[in-house]
Amino acid sequence: MLNKLKQDMHSLRDQEKAKLLSGFFKTGEGQYGEGDIFLGITVPNQRELAKKYSDLDLEDIQKLLESKIHEERLIALLILIINYKKSEDKKEIFDFYLKNTKNINNWDLVDLSAPNIIGSYLIDKDKNILYKLAKSKNLWEKRIAIISTFAFIKENSFKDALEISKILIEDKHDLIHKAVGWMLREVGKKNQEAEEDFLKQHYKKMPRTMLRYSIEKFDEPKRKFYLAKN
Repeated sequence: MLNKLKQDMHSLRDQEKAKLLSGFFKTGEGQYGEGDIFLGITVPNQRELAKKYSDLDLEDIQKLLESKIHEERLIALLILIINYKKSEDKKEIFDFYLKNTKNINNWDLVDLSAPNIIGSYLIDKDKNILYKLAKSKNLWEKRIAIISTFAFIKENSFKDALEISKILIEDKHDLIHKAVGWMLREVGKKNQEAEEDFLKQHYKKMPRTMLRYSIEKFDEPKRKFYLAKN
């Protein structure tokens, strides 16, 4: 079945799109996506393939996650999400995901999967693992930590998103600035007072990109106020 999936993928490859995606996802030397290979398959097509091959077992999903081809890793995660939703043993998939954080190594892979597996699993459980990931030296583990909290925010629980934002507030990487700002914005969409309580304490030392993302939905006078003092 794995070989058939790969055959289907290669039949959908698009060299021009692959070239554009390689630039967009920063695959050049020294960039965050260095060495990532793209086939140029659209996300809707990847979702269709994930549904078609959702019966793949964890052994084959592991092989896809270890691939240097971006779409193979993305499809692996899409299959994992499908299986997580219907599985009676969600902890098995949660643990499998955590063992593979080194392979969930681009922002789209994290953003697609972290809330749907890690966040979903932890909604009613101890969340210490997220704080451990937030303090990791690995860019993607830090992004997994903050983006996983999206699942909690949707349930009107903001504490962990705000605490992990605090841990990451002085991080140097632009992709963390954007992720934290995004989650703060999502908190604000649910409860602007909760977001502003956080901002009043921390906005002066927030990286500019993080702040801009976090206040994107505020009215113009309020945005100007925060940006002027940053």
